[in-house]
Amino acid sequence: MALHVVLYQPEIPQNTGNVMRTCAATGTRLHLIEPLGFKLDPKNLRRAGVNYLEHVTYDVWKDWDTFYAAHPGIYAFFTRYGSISPDRFDFTVPDAEIHLVFGRESTGLPKELLKAHRETCLRLPMHECVRSLNLANVVAIGVYEALRQRGYSGLSGTEPATLKGADWLDRD
Repeated sequence: MALHVVLYQPEIPQNTGNVMRTCAATGTRLHLIEPLGFKLDPKNLRRAGVNYLEHVTYDVWKDWDTFYAAHPGIYAFFTRYGSISPDRFDFTVPDAEIHLVFGRESTGLPKELLKAHRETCLRLPMHECVRSLNLANVVAIGVYEALRQRGYSGLSGTEPATLKGADWLDRD
Protein backbone atom coordinates (compact mmCIF):
# COMPACT_ATOMS: atom_id res chain seq x y z
CA MET A 1 0.00 0.00 0.00
CA ALA A 2 1.73 3.17 -1.16
CA LEU A 3 0.85 6.74 -0.27
CA HIS A 4 1.32 9.56 -2.79
CA VAL A 5 1.06 13.34 -2.50
CA VAL A 6 0.10 15.13 -5.71
CA LEU A 7 0.62 18.90 -5.98
CA TYR A 8 -1.34 20.31 -8.89
CA GLN A 9 0.56 23.27 -10.34
CA PRO A 10 2.15 24.51 -7.10
CA GLU A 11 3.15 28.16 -7.13
CA ILE A 12 5.26 28.82 -4.03
CA PRO A 13 8.65 27.10 -3.69
CA GLN A 14 8.67 27.34 0.12
CA ASN A 15 5.40 25.41 0.32
CA THR A 16 6.73 22.74 -2.01
CA GLY A 17 9.93 22.54 0.04
CA ASN A 18 7.90 22.04 3.20
CA VAL A 19 5.81 19.37 1.48
CA MET A 20 9.04 17.67 0.39
CA ARG A 21 10.18 17.60 4.01
CA THR A 22 6.87 16.01 5.08
CA CYS A 23 7.23 13.43 2.29
CA ALA A 24 10.81 12.66 3.40
CA ALA A 25 9.67 12.23 7.01
CA THR A 26 6.87 9.86 6.05
CA GLY A 27 8.28 7.94 3.09
CA THR A 28 5.54 9.37 0.87
CA ARG A 29 6.14 9.75 -2.86
CA LEU A 30 5.58 13.25 -4.27
CA HIS A 31 4.22 14.11 -7.71
CA LEU A 32 4.37 17.65 -9.11
CA ILE A 33 2.01 18.54 -11.95
CA GLU A 34 3.27 21.27 -14.31
CA PRO A 35 3.32 24.10 -14.87
CA LEU A 36 5.15 24.96 -11.66
CA GLY A 37 5.22 28.54 -10.44
CA PHE A 38 8.98 28.35 -9.80
CA LYS A 39 12.13 26.67 -11.01
CA LEU A 40 12.61 23.30 -9.41
CA ASP A 41 16.17 23.71 -8.21
CA PRO A 42 17.95 23.37 -4.86
CA LYS A 43 18.19 27.16 -4.44
CA ASN A 44 14.40 27.55 -4.45
CA LEU A 45 13.66 24.50 -2.29
CA ARG A 46 16.60 24.13 0.10
CA ARG A 47 15.44 26.72 2.65
CA ALA A 48 12.19 24.92 3.49
CA GLY A 49 13.40 21.39 2.80
CA VAL A 50 16.53 21.89 4.93
CA ASN A 51 18.86 18.96 4.34
CA TYR A 52 16.16 16.38 3.68
CA LEU A 53 15.72 16.87 -0.05
CA GLU A 54 17.93 13.89 -0.89
CA HIS A 55 15.46 11.70 1.02
CA VAL A 56 12.47 12.68 -1.12
CA THR A 57 11.27 10.62 -4.04
CA TYR A 58 9.44 12.81 -6.51
CA ASP A 59 8.40 13.01 -10.13
CA VAL A 60 7.39 15.95 -12.30
CA TRP A 61 4.52 15.45 -14.77
CA LYS A 62 3.75 17.63 -17.78
CA ASP A 63 0.01 17.66 -17.04
CA TRP A 64 -2.77 16.08 -14.99
CA ASP A 65 -3.97 13.70 -17.74
CA THR A 66 -0.51 12.18 -18.21
CA PHE A 67 -0.11 11.66 -14.47
CA TYR A 68 -3.62 10.29 -13.94
CA ALA A 69 -3.35 7.79 -16.81
CA ALA A 70 -0.16 6.38 -15.28
CA HIS A 71 -1.48 6.06 -11.70
CA PRO A 72 -4.50 3.88 -11.01
CA GLY A 73 -5.68 3.82 -7.45
CA ILE A 74 -7.76 5.70 -4.93
CA TYR A 75 -7.84 9.49 -5.06
CA ALA A 76 -8.70 11.98 -2.33
CA PHE A 77 -9.00 15.60 -3.49
CA PHE A 78 -8.47 18.21 -0.76
CA THR A 79 -10.63 21.25 -1.42
CA ARG A 80 -12.77 23.79 0.39
CA TYR A 81 -15.65 22.46 -1.73
CA GLY A 82 -15.42 18.94 -0.30
CA SER A 83 -18.07 17.47 1.95
CA ILE A 84 -16.11 14.72 3.70
CA SER A 85 -13.63 15.30 6.52
CA PRO A 86 -10.39 13.27 6.20
CA ASP A 87 -11.16 11.18 9.28
CA ARG A 88 -14.31 9.88 7.52
CA PHE A 89 -12.40 8.80 4.39
CA ASP A 90 -11.07 5.22 4.33
CA PHE A 91 -7.32 5.28 3.70
CA THR A 92 -6.91 1.61 4.72
CA VAL A 93 -7.96 -0.21 1.54
CA PRO A 94 -5.54 -3.16 1.28
CA ASP A 95 -2.96 -3.01 -1.51
CA ALA A 96 -4.36 0.29 -2.83
CA GLU A 97 -2.28 3.14 -4.15
CA ILE A 98 -3.67 6.19 -2.33
CA HIS A 99 -3.23 9.62 -3.96
CA LEU A 100 -3.79 12.79 -1.92
CA VAL A 101 -4.33 15.63 -4.39
CA PHE A 102 -3.84 19.31 -3.53
CA GLY A 103 -4.39 22.36 -5.72
CA ARG A 104 -2.62 25.62 -6.46
CA GLU A 105 -2.15 28.02 -3.57
CA SER A 106 -4.12 30.77 -5.33
CA THR A 107 -6.98 28.91 -7.02
CA GLY A 108 -7.06 25.33 -5.76
CA LEU A 109 -8.02 22.46 -8.03
CA PRO A 110 -9.92 22.99 -11.30
CA LYS A 111 -13.70 22.84 -11.01
CA GLU A 112 -13.93 20.19 -13.76
CA LEU A 113 -11.58 17.91 -11.83
CA LEU A 114 -13.54 18.34 -8.60
CA LYS A 115 -16.88 17.72 -10.35
CA ALA A 116 -15.51 14.50 -11.86
CA HIS A 117 -14.44 13.27 -8.40
CA ARG A 118 -17.11 14.84 -6.20
CA GLU A 119 -17.51 11.71 -4.04
CA THR A 120 -13.85 11.84 -2.97
CA CYS A 121 -13.50 15.57 -2.31
CA LEU A 122 -12.32 16.13 1.26
CA ARG A 123 -12.46 19.29 3.33
CA LEU A 124 -10.73 20.10 6.57
CA PRO A 125 -13.24 21.35 9.13
CA MET A 126 -12.53 24.97 10.08
CA HIS A 127 -14.23 28.12 11.21
CA GLU A 128 -16.28 29.76 8.47
CA CYS A 129 -14.29 33.00 8.60
CA VAL A 130 -11.21 31.19 7.22
CA ARG A 131 -11.36 30.04 3.61
CA SER A 132 -8.30 27.77 3.70
CA LEU A 133 -5.08 26.82 5.44
CA ASN A 134 -1.55 26.96 4.05
CA LEU A 135 -0.93 24.27 1.44
CA ALA A 136 1.98 22.66 3.30
CA ASN A 137 -0.13 22.46 6.49
CA VAL A 138 -3.03 20.80 4.68
CA VAL A 139 -0.67 18.28 3.08
CA ALA A 140 0.81 17.40 6.49
CA ILE A 141 -2.66 16.97 8.01
CA GLY A 142 -3.80 14.79 5.10
CA VAL A 143 -0.68 12.61 5.10
CA TYR A 144 -0.74 12.06 8.83
CA GLU A 145 -4.47 11.22 8.85
CA ALA A 146 -3.86 8.58 6.18
CA LEU A 147 -0.89 7.25 8.14
CA ARG A 148 -2.84 7.30 11.42
CA GLN A 149 -5.54 5.13 9.86
CA ARG A 150 -2.80 2.73 8.71
CA GLY A 151 -1.22 2.57 12.18
CA TYR A 152 1.83 4.62 11.08
CA SER A 153 3.16 1.50 9.37
CA GLY A 154 6.90 1.71 8.76
CA LEU A 155 7.44 4.85 10.86
CA SER A 156 8.93 5.27 14.29
CA GLY A 157 6.46 6.77 16.71
CA THR A 158 6.46 5.51 20.25
CA GLU A 159 10.17 5.05 20.86
CA PRO A 160 12.26 8.11 21.68
CA ALA A 161 14.21 9.87 18.97
CA THR A 162 17.79 8.70 18.74
CA LEU A 163 19.46 11.85 17.44
CA LYS A 164 20.50 12.92 20.96
CA GLY A 165 20.18 9.45 22.46
CA ALA A 166 17.20 7.54 23.76
CA ASP A 167 17.97 8.69 27.31
CA TRP A 168 18.28 12.43 26.50
CA LEU A 169 15.28 13.45 28.64
CA ASP A 170 16.76 11.65 31.65
CA ARG A 171 20.18 13.29 31.42
CA ASP A 172 21.05 16.37 33.46
